[in-house]
Amino acid sequence: MTGLSSSSSACLRRVASHAKESSLAAYPLVVPAAVVIGRDPRCQIVLDSQLYGAVSRQHARISPISSSPSGWQICDLDSANGTFVNGQRLKGCRHLQSGDHILLSQTGPQFVFELRGIVQQSTSALPLPTEPDPVSLPVACSLESVQSPSDGVTLSQLFPILSTGRDLTRKAYLFPGVITVSFVVMLFVSIGNPILFNLLLAAYIAGIAYYFVYQLCGKQKPWWLLAGAGLITILLLVSPVLRLFLLIFRGILPGNIPENGSAGFLVTLTQMFFGAGLMEELLKAIPILLAYWVGTKLRSPYREQVGVWEPLDGILLGTASAVGFTLLETLGQYVPGIVNDVTLQAGGASGELLGLQLLIPRILGSISGHMAYSGYLGYFIGLSVLKPAKRWQILGVGYLTAASLHALWNTMGLINLLVLAVVGIVSYAFLTAAILKARALSPTRSKNFATRFTRLP
Repeated sequence: MTGLSSSSSACLRRVASHAKESSLAAYPLVVPAAVVIGRDPRCQIVLDSQLYGAVSRQHARISPISSSPSGWQICDLDSANGTFVNGQRLKGCRHLQSGDHILLSQTGPQFVFELRGIVQQSTSALPLPTEPDPVSLPVACSLESVQSPSDGVTLSQLFPILSTGRDLTRKAYLFPGVITVSFVVMLFVSIGNPILFNLLLAAYIAGIAYYFVYQLCGKQKPWWLLAGAGLITILLLVSPVLRLFLLIFRGILPGNIPENGSAGFLVTLTQMFFGAGLMEELLKAIPILLAYWVGTKLRSPYREQVGVWEPLDGILLGTASAVGFTLLETLGQYVPGIVNDVTLQAGGASGELLGLQLLIPRILGSISGHMAYSGYLGYFIGLSVLKPAKRWQILGVGYLTAASLHALWNTMGLINLLVLAVVGIVSYAFLTAAILKARALSPTRSKNFATRFTRLP
């Protein structure tokens, strides 16, 4: 690269745009390194997510280019709320000129692009650095706000917790760590009490699985609402409502499920479709429909917090409902059944061991089982709210698809474990695809905190 860009030092200077900003920096630009700006920790310029929620994780990129008089250009990285240069929204890329004002979203941080220290020399005679030197950059750009390194050590450097207390709860996953340690202590205390031990272990594993889905969705929902969705499902399973569902789907409809799959594949699949797929997915969808109804009766902001207004709401409530279903089914049916059978044959210790071995894969498998089906149906319930004109078509497709995946999983569990694994992978793929599409459709996309699993350009 030759010309003005190579004979001057370029930098981005922050302009105060938020009352909470205590100090602003100037960021040197050095050929041939590109600079990505956004909330992603891997960006070269990282912005505070709490102050700038409207800024995308990877919002804009400034990179060297030989065709620009300044030697630099700026590109918008398909940000949700746009990049503005001198008040005009950027579409794609444009060359930068000294003094250009850059704004990330209409309420985001501001920068000024500057060129300094022109020296009549071509970079064709100079080796290009492979990586910017953080020590020499402030000198080249005359950055008053960037401190040069020193041999001194501050108290906050020796005791980091003194200066990062606020970030512990926001960025350091402190609460998941505290919960993990608490469960570890409770598990030690419960040794010798198999029922309590299994309950604690199942709750922790289910919580981990749900936390993963919650982070992938990236939308905040009150914890009491999500816990309530699981609790409502548990109450439905122990109430007369379950008997009514059994009468309809397994008594009137052809859903009388065989115990060993001896009826043949197609017959078993049909029975599983009615007796497990349609019945259980409708039951687990009740908390989602209830939240939607309650939300329509509330005023803002409670109606947005409680109600179902988009696919992400349906996914979060549907997977929470599935956690309650899985816990009761596993701890109330499968584990006690295997413990009792084996205890009668080989003794109590063998029964408890096999019960524990069954508990772990069943709870872990819920992320590609009950959580996948219910979350997938929840996506369609939320989508029907966004597109009411096609509501029944959307609900029909979602309900039948979720029930079909559920039935296929149950049927293959009786026939072939290898194909069962494939069905589980497909079910999980359906759920994650629905989450990604829900994030793209979300009216609150600019506030989404989900991690983007992509590399920086």
